[in-house]
Amino acid sequence: MQTQLAPEFQGTARGREAESILRKCVHCGFCTATCPTYQLLGDELDGPRGRIYLIKQVLEGATPTRKTQQHLDRCLTCRNCESTCPSGVQYGHLVDIGRAVVEEKVPRPTGERAVRWLLKEGLSSPLFGPAMKLGQAVRGLLPGALQAKVPAPRPAGAWPTRAHPRQVLMLAGCVQPSMSPNINAATARVLDAAGIQALVAPEAGCCGAVKFHLNDHGGGLAQMRANIDAWWPFVQQGAEALVMNASGCGVMVKDYGHLLRDDPAYADKAARISALTRDLSELLPDLVPALKPKLARRPDPQRVVAYHPPCTQQHGQQLRGGVERGLGELGFTVQLARNEAHLCCGSAGTYSVLEPQIAYELRDRKLGHLGELQPAVIASANIGCITHLQSGTATPVRHWVELLDEALQA
Repeated sequence: MQTQLAPEFQGTARGREAESILRKCVHCGFCTATCPTYQLLGDELDGPRGRIYLIKQVLEGATPTRKTQQHLDRCLTCRNCESTCPSGVQYGHLVDIGRAVVEEKVPRPTGERAVRWLLKEGLSSPLFGPAMKLGQAVRGLLPGALQAKVPAPRPAGAWPTRAHPRQVLMLAGCVQPSMSPNINAATARVLDAAGIQALVAPEAGCCGAVKFHLNDHGGGLAQMRANIDAWWPFVQQGAEALVMNASGCGVMVKDYGHLLRDDPAYADKAARISALTRDLSELLPDLVPALKPKLARRPDPQRVVAYHPPCTQQHGQQLRGGVERGLGELGFTVQLARNEAHLCCGSAGTYSVLEPQIAYELRDRKLGHLGELQPAVIASANIGCITHLQSGTATPVRHWVELLDEALQA
């Protein structure tokens, strides 16, 4: 694709990156076939190809409008288009640049600005935990829309205390410890059963994804630097990996090296952190042989686990099949939806708050396909997907590591 950047973007870091990405696009349209918003809305500008053209026009000097902003906002950033693209267009990086540029040029209505500020500041705030506890205490009194965002409280269980020669770092996350604390504890117990000690750096916080994807790039990068500072002593002491049990955080941390590549103080450290980062599913080939003898009771083969692979796992990190294979080797009956397993469930970080109509339509569509499997439980690998899907079904929705933890405990 031919480009001619406007003078204000020529020679800038984001101008060079955007131009490099744009020139890979051949306008083939394969991406529209797998774009959830294009499938729902049928508008070329609500698909990747159309959004790429909008971003190109802005970078070439066209004045963006409120409609430009809305078309970019409606993108889920699921990156399904990247899995489909034959030319290797890095759409996720491009849309981050495009949104940030448009944000600077198109003022939002006051109410919209307030909601976005509350999300980016509130979700990573130390006050989120107490607020969630209060919400859970009065959950039955909350209106339906808010109740859907407040999962019922569940105990975390004991954190293992044994020390092991093999050690890995874990990111506790910003919302997961309050919304579903058992996920982190279950991860630590499963790793412990395999002879691996899970360590948490107390100073590490939000991975930076919430602020970064809400166009506060400065705030997101500051959180990334703070995490690197918190993790670095553990890296120097020999932690063999940084393990992520929330795929949304995992895809962000794996991108630290790219996002901080021009920061002389952090570029090398960020690259090292990204290289060490592993989705929890990537450890399964190592865990399975150690865990098999410890399963006192084999999982019921008639109990179907319907697995929903998050977009941040299957498209953002390009990891497919690992959870199904690993749990299958351990005796679970794991199935993907027969249709549209590649499509987003509509959670997409803060998307389900900002674009609820599209988000819930995608959720119900996803649950319809998963329900065809008549599962005893639905499993996923990201706290956002788990909470979003659970709000639309009575079938339990759990993180896959919780199911493995329960089988080990049995």
